Amino acid sequence: MSIGTLLLTLFTGTFVGEDEQGNKYYRDKRRFRHGKEKRWVVYGGDVEASSVPAEWHGWLHHRTEALPGNEARQNKDWQKPHEANLTGTPKAYRPPGHMLKEGRRDRATGDYESWQPDQ
Repeated sequence: MSIGTLLLTLFTGTFVGEDEQGNKYYRDKRRFRHGKEKRWVVYGGDVEASSVPAEWHGWLHHRTEALPGNEARQNKDWQKPHEANLTGTPKAYRPPGHMLKEGRRDRATGDYESWQPDQ
């Protein structure tokens, strides 16, 4: 957290909630431009915007005035739990044969023929 965010949070911030990743959400006690309040997040881990769940993202960007409830959301059967984007980190997905994951590919099955231009 930068010194500016720390001072803003200490002097004008009102804590409104926390998500499963440990991110804490605040609103400004004062009103800002056009009557909208300033809202921000203090990340619980790495400063990574993709770690903010959809319901909190909507609140941060004034898409809804309702705070996300502390009770568990009713997810559909097909929905997965929220995960931050892990691209560029050691936890990123790497397919079999990737250089950073053992570097060994499966043997070719022989069902592939390379294209040859007409001669």
